[in-house]
Amino acid sequence: MSAIEPTLEARHPALADAGARVLLSGNEAIARGAWEAGLRLAAAYPGTPSTEILETLSLFPGVYAEWSVNEKVALEIAIGASLSGARALCAMKHVGMNVASDALMTITVAGISGGLVLAIADDVGVSSSQNEQDSRFWGRFAHVPVLEPADPQEALEMAKFAFELSQAHATPVILRVTTRVCHVKAPVTVGARVERDTAGFHRDPERWVLSPINARRQLPAQAERERVLAVVSEATPLNFITPGSDRRLGIVTSGAAYLHVRECFPDLPVLKLGLTYPVPLGLVGRFAAGIDELLVVEETEPFVEQAIRAGGIAARGKDVLPRTGELTPEVLRLAVAPLLGEPAPSLPPYPAGNTFPRPPTLCAACPHSGIYYVLARLRKKVLISGDIGCYALGAGAPWHALDTVVAMGSSMGIALGLDKARGDADRSKAIIAVIGDSTFLHMGMQGLLNIVYQRGNITVIILDNRTTAMTGGQDNAGSGRGVHGEDAPRVDFPQLVAALGVRPERIRVVDPYQLPVLARTVREETEFAEPSVVIAQRPCVLSDFYEATPPFRVVDEDCTGCSNCFNVGCPAIHLSRSEHKTLASGAVTELQFAVIDSIACTGCGLCAAACGPKAIVATAPADGGAAGAAAARC
Repeated sequence: MSAIEPTLEARHPALADAGARVLLSGNEAIARGAWEAGLRLAAAYPGTPSTEILETLSLFPGVYAEWSVNEKVALEIAIGASLSGARALCAMKHVGMNVASDALMTITVAGISGGLVLAIADDVGVSSSQNEQDSRFWGRFAHVPVLEPADPQEALEMAKFAFELSQAHATPVILRVTTRVCHVKAPVTVGARVERDTAGFHRDPERWVLSPINARRQLPAQAERERVLAVVSEATPLNFITPGSDRRLGIVTSGAAYLHVRECFPDLPVLKLGLTYPVPLGLVGRFAAGIDELLVVEETEPFVEQAIRAGGIAARGKDVLPRTGELTPEVLRLAVAPLLGEPAPSLPPYPAGNTFPRPPTLCAACPHSGIYYVLARLRKKVLISGDIGCYALGAGAPWHALDTVVAMGSSMGIALGLDKARGDADRSKAIIAVIGDSTFLHMGMQGLLNIVYQRGNITVIILDNRTTAMTGGQDNAGSGRGVHGEDAPRVDFPQLVAALGVRPERIRVVDPYQLPVLARTVREETEFAEPSVVIAQRPCVLSDFYEATPPFRVVDEDCTGCSNCFNVGCPAIHLSRSEHKTLASGAVTELQFAVIDSIACTGCGLCAAACGPKAIVATAPADGGAAGAAAARC
């Protein structure tokens, strides 16, 4: 298998020589461990907290790495590599596993050839996701083993072990990590890579062609693999007991929670599970026999607890511990004290401060700001279905321009549902679906095809900023570059949309910095009772496609305090002062005067276009770039 060699400088600590001790995050350690295990192919779709796994793997020689269009495709590519006898890894965040599950649930019937590892990162605490789900259940659902490292060193070692386990038992293996493990950095001792030959694909239609008759024939073998893995779980050194002098309570735990348990209760005996599915009930039973009471500490669902209770072993767990969020030392001390017959500890108060509230917002000059400035002014006349990406921030201040955000690509289906089930209250409202370029390629194309097929009366706005912005600016099929920055075919969105059935007359390409043109285009397209697509094209300001122009400034003596520029939502615009004015009617209104941070401003001109009294001007002639020229025309 050939691989495009990385063009980035080989100075990343994950590339250190064997035997070195380097500082790595959990994600970086997983990448290093997979490479040491002889990995040949890695595929992923970016998603916090998993993104850095593939980013790091792309640096290693001898590994083919790619950003796939979605997680299902990424897993299918990894399966294909495994069927050829190569070791392959697929990385994703927890919600991505929902997308990839169709392929997983079927390939586990046949098993695999080369080692196949799924690194799934759960967002415990919902810091950057739309839900908090526990990916260990996929292990039980798909009958595959689940490993849970507690720190970066374990992440490296378990990544290597996962491939050995996978290949030895012809099964995919889930490596379940959480945000804390993914992003924490710790000293890690790295090893050497073990090169492995790729045996090649061996034709075996009765195994690999999963027709009903072939699948039925292989179900007993799948069940036998799971039985054997249960025996492995009982004996593996990944599951071990740390003795304790206080026998009143014993704790079964896994992942990052293990470190918190050891910090809080150094005298309690602990059973640490590194292989959490199948649950080693025999080992748990022997551990429980030597203590007064058993407590299961796990994030987030009672996955191990339910298995232990189903095995006839008494255990406490989510009856005293929270089911959501991280099990930090503070949480554990409060929950465990009553079980030990001790008073609840008095925790130090959270330090109070005068921190100014800073809600998340779009970047200065973000092209999405222009879209939401326009949509905010149509709120009484439209229903707006949003999607997953940094543009989901359009639901917040100052725009309040999204009515729904559910899942990747769901803006399309939800918009069609709103359209087809309209009641009298919504009969006169236009329906708009907003979706980013990467999200559209990930899961939005099918939704648009269905809108066309079902004759939906919907205007779709595709925000094409040439990157997967929310997860750090990764390339995608719409950016024109591959994972190493090499040239790649770039999707032509107007042609793609036309191929999905939208009439060419209803496909409009606009520059979101040109507010009047943008506003007119959106209004016009919502008036047609058929599928319509507006493609807003302007590179993300954090990408190297973006070209900044001289900043703008406010002419204070011309500013009327109308505050319209604040409605653009640009964080480079600040309040300089406010005044109260009594109107002729006797009402009192507040005038807010603006000032622009010249360091943060990139000269997009959105604020100048929104300024009624024209008090915002460029600090240099507007012919310095496209954005300045656009602002001048506005």
